[in-house]
Amino acid sequence: MKIPIYQIDAFADGPFKGNPAAVCPLDHWLPDTILQCIAEENNLSETAFFVGNAPEYHLRWFTPNTEVDLCGHATLAAAHVIFDLHPLISTITFHSRSGPLRVAKNNSLLTLDFPSQTLESCQAPDLLIQALGIVPQACFRGMDYLAVLPNESDIIELTPNFEMLKQLDLRGLIVTAPGTDVDFVSRFFAPNCGINEDPVTGSAHCMLAPYWGNRLGKSNLMARQLSKRGGRLHCQLLDDRVLISGNTVCYLQGTIQLDNTLLP
Repeated sequence: MKIPIYQIDAFADGPFKGNPAAVCPLDHWLPDTILQCIAEENNLSETAFFVGNAPEYHLRWFTPNTEVDLCGHATLAAAHVIFDLHPLISTITFHSRSGPLRVAKNNSLLTLDFPSQTLESCQAPDLLIQALGIVPQACFRGMDYLAVLPNESDIIELTPNFEMLKQLDLRGLIVTAPGTDVDFVSRFFAPNCGINEDPVTGSAHCMLAPYWGNRLGKSNLMARQLSKRGGRLHCQLLDDRVLISGNTVCYLQGTIQLDNTLLP
């Protein structure tokens, strides 16, 4: 069996930037064990699989060791592939574990329409403080923990203890601070999903944008994720949704060849 595969850099201003995701269009769903093995073999933070016909698809995301409920950069990557395959369409709807997700194309810019995440103020867990080596100014719970630090330099200088972060009870940890040339900066750690640090995390901005929008009194925000590869995102708050925009670059296109004896 042959499966097309693409590697797309999402939220990237050029090649070798942003967050790489693998994308595999499928005619039908394969067993979950096969999807997980493909994601593990790809060894990227996310592999996206989709089934359907333009402009509606069912979309799933796998890290090297688990399926996740929501992933922004791999959704952007999947949309890049579909828009290339169907150049006459400008809007896609993905059906997912997190409900319907829409992606719109405006020239080279792709915009995710994601649900806003509710933030619940909480006391920073001792494990979180020990893992970061700094006490956050504020801490919130949602899909992930969100820890607020004073300055951009605090975010850059963090060297977390990933073994401690693995013991947290949520998907991951977002750290954030005011930016020097953007509204806010962040980093994202999810070692219990097999990702010590994610280069650019669209779904994290479903928490970040509401927090900073409320704090700054703005509905349009520019953000930068301060990983080694780095990424730039534009966020817009719209009722209970967050519009997250970025550019994509295709790095690789090829074919996965599976032995048919692996399939049911």
